[in-house]
Parts: sequence; structure tokens; C-alpha cells
Amino acid sequence: MNNIPPKVQNQLAMLQQVQQQLQTIMQQKASFEMAAKEAKKAGEELANIKEDAEVYVTIGTVMMQKDKETVSTDLNDKIETLELRVKSLEKQEKALQTKFEQLQQQIQSAMQVAGSPESAN
Repeated sequence: MNNIPPKVQNQLAMLQQVQQQLQTIMQQKASFEMAAKEAKKAGEELANIKEDAEVYVTIGTVMMQKDKETVSTDLNDKIETLELRVKSLEKQEKALQTKFEQLQQQIQSAMQVAGSPESAN
């Protein structure tokens, strides 16, 4: 790294930081997508039961009985919130991916200009 110009070293550090942020965003997105999928499955099951069936929800370590309509409404709100969060994370992911690609190109250009053997990477 001694023969790499300071500007390129900074860009490499930024590239690593963006890559870490991108990984974090992708993990969060996967987590929210899984939660939304589970909530949708619960909603489908809820739709298939009788209107007067007993429905229980878990709140922390306690299970409480609630009416089907309330549970359905709460579940739909949860799904909507999770889907909005996923869309937000997708936007962040795209922005970070673009920034990552730009940094990569800048580093490759700088290395080619410097004539360094690392430019082959």
C-alpha cells in the first residue's frame, strides 16, 4: 500500500465502508422481507378461519385473545409497514450500489493512471 497515492488509499477505505453499509442494508432488507412473508402467511391463515373463531396473539411472553377483525387489521398494518421499510431499504441499497460502482471505477482509473501493477485487479 506504500506505493498507492493517499487519494486512492482514501477511496479504498471509502469503498470498504460502502461495502459494509451495503451488506448491513441487505441483511436488514432480508430480515424485513422474511417478517413480511410470515405476516402475509398469518394473514392468509386468518382469512381461512370462521368469523367467530377464537384468535390469539402473542404480546411478549403473554398470549391474548382478540377478535379476528382486530387481528386482521393489525396484521395488515404490520405488513404495510414492513413493505414500506423494504422499499426504503431497496432505495438505500441501490444508492449504495451506485456509489460502490463509482468508487470502483475511480480507483481503477487512478491505478491505471499511476501505472501501478494493482490496476489489473
